[in-house]
Amino acid sequence: MGPPGAGKTTVGRVVAQRLGLPVIDVDDDILETTWKMPVAAKLAAVGGERFLEEEGQALCNFSASGCVVSLTGSNPLHNEAMQHVTHTGVVVYLDVDSEDILQRLERMKVSRIVGQEAGVSMRDILHYRKQFYEKWLDVRVLCGRGDTVEEIVEKVLKAVERYHNHAAETYVSTRSDGKGSSKPNTSFSDVVIEGLAADGGLYVPKNGFPKMAADQWLRLVDMSYPEQALVLLEKCIHPLDVSALDLRRMVFKAYGSNFSCEAVAPVKHLMDHMYVQELFHGPTASFKDLALQLMPQLFAHCLPPMCNYLVLVATSGDTGSAVLRGFSRLSASDRHRTGVLAFFPEEGVSEIQKRQMTSYTEGNARAVGVLSDFDFCQRSIKRMFGESGLTGHLAVEYGTVLSTANSINWARLLPQVVYHSTAYLSLCRDGAIRFGEPIDVCIPTGNFGNAMSAVYAKQMGIPIRKVICASNHNHIVTDFINTGEYDLRGRRLMPSCSPAIDILKSSNLERLIYHISDGDGRLVKDLFIHLERQQHFQAAAPLLGRIQQEVLAGWCSENDCMAAIQSVHTQTSYIMDTHTAVAKVVATRLQDGTCPVVLSSTAHYGKFAPAVFKALQVQNVPDDPVGQLKKLQSTASRPPMHRDMMKCLEDSGGRGHSVCQDDYGVLVEEVEAMIRDSFLKVM
Repeated sequence: MGPPGAGKTTVGRVVAQRLGLPVIDVDDDILETTWKMPVAAKLAAVGGERFLEEEGQALCNFSASGCVVSLTGSNPLHNEAMQHVTHTGVVVYLDVDSEDILQRLERMKVSRIVGQEAGVSMRDILHYRKQFYEKWLDVRVLCGRGDTVEEIVEKVLKAVERYHNHAAETYVSTRSDGKGSSKPNTSFSDVVIEGLAADGGLYVPKNGFPKMAADQWLRLVDMSYPEQALVLLEKCIHPLDVSALDLRRMVFKAYGSNFSCEAVAPVKHLMDHMYVQELFHGPTASFKDLALQLMPQLFAHCLPPMCNYLVLVATSGDTGSAVLRGFSRLSASDRHRTGVLAFFPEEGVSEIQKRQMTSYTEGNARAVGVLSDFDFCQRSIKRMFGESGLTGHLAVEYGTVLSTANSINWARLLPQVVYHSTAYLSLCRDGAIRFGEPIDVCIPTGNFGNAMSAVYAKQMGIPIRKVICASNHNHIVTDFINTGEYDLRGRRLMPSCSPAIDILKSSNLERLIYHISDGDGRLVKDLFIHLERQQHFQAAAPLLGRIQQEVLAGWCSENDCMAAIQSVHTQTSYIMDTHTAVAKVVATRLQDGTCPVVLSSTAHYGKFAPAVFKALQVQNVPDDPVGQLKKLQSTASRPPMHRDMMKCLEDSGGRGHSVCQDDYGVLVEEVEAMIRDSFLKVM
């Protein structure tokens, strides 16, 4: 299937020959045989509208199996015909570059196609038709510009083989030793729902990420963010787990008018060779929205019947409101079966972050403050998952299964690979680099999920030279990357002005070590069990050397963070939030200037207004968060104030919320209370 000029007939013949199957061309073998006249003559005789109807009916009357069928360019415009086709085979869409198609049609002396009205250009009618191809595809074959027939045939054969080999796309735990310790045949749907593997490890694709060729990446350069996300996620999620049509619906809902910027994750030049990717245009003004506007939809799609699910979240500030917002957009039936409970450190988030989280008071969603730090919250949730007595009790007593939306959940991490890829493509589109030239990315780093997704983007084929991890004074990740020693002994979490990275136990390091060690699950298990028991582990020198080939790391003091915000604003009128400032300081120190570096701007500066005012030395700051944002709005020239964040604060008015002690048993009680309130109410 594809537009006129896509090469369907030729490719179909060669594919059929390679597979040893008969080939049927709809134009030659069905339409002209049925009508007893050439297709062009039929179109001239009955006109475009009648032609589409008669063409569709002819296809409805056709049945075949065990063959390759080349559809016409207009077949997908007829719903009944395509419903008939999709029930009998796999629909492969030849997604050919429009410039290639226009050139072929010109060589074929085709000046008009079915449905093209007077005054409508060929380019416009091809663009209009694309929606119908997207509607019916099972498998997309993304063709590079100038691809030969032989190259397209190879891509078709690989795509069809992948479609029929669903069982090969399974997931394993980072702690799997390859000897049956991990559940076999774990699918995408399984890992989305389960979140954490039964052995305490994190799920990763057994066969790694798909690698895309340069010509395919170049096709993505001029696409919109949702279009880019759709193509990349189709490569990573098997269509039998989430169909292409369902995935398209989810992606375009996730990245639409809920983002304040049409580009979704734009890249802006900051200074010299330094760029900033603004990841804060989503509804809660945090990079977490890029994953959590999509992840809840994937979660709901994968839900098995006859069970309730409570999604537990530990948050250092931004994840909580992003999860609550993302799940609130589900359909009523999905919300009825899904609850969300977020635990956050009561004294470890900004006042604005707290107000965002506690503004969700209706439905099956709740945020609870804990008189401890993020690590305690995350450790408690992991402990709940690991206690079979507790999970069994909740399942039997309440019919409820626990899951998670932290970055330990694969469906949370996967969408983040997209924006690291689009950052590079944006630089290509704007002429800052040519495809193949390297860039570095510098990422404020706590739980290592954002940094890990950049490593995965590199595995897919994005030319990232170094992933630079930027820590604040809680720099345990930096220490590990520089020395190989991960040491929690006697280490206390220190509050900072960049609270989203105030983390000591970095969960996604498991995925990095698994990736770097070529999937040595036994090594990962030994290291992290040692960490749990002894609060310490040391990576061997060869492993550390391989880590340092991929990743650099540095840290930034509170004073240096404040100074960076002030300096950048003075030089460029651009206001960074505190986390972006940490990345700016570390990138300046570690990046050598021989290629562009992209800073991941993970939050809007308005979320940390008091710290920004301090950095900019602004006096007479209002106590009220709404007043603070309004004063910032009058101070800042770029980026503009975030509309949804302002509205959320104006509407919430500082509601009260639950706060509990730093006691694991108390958190378990909160979980049970949440389940009773969510799923056992008498309606």
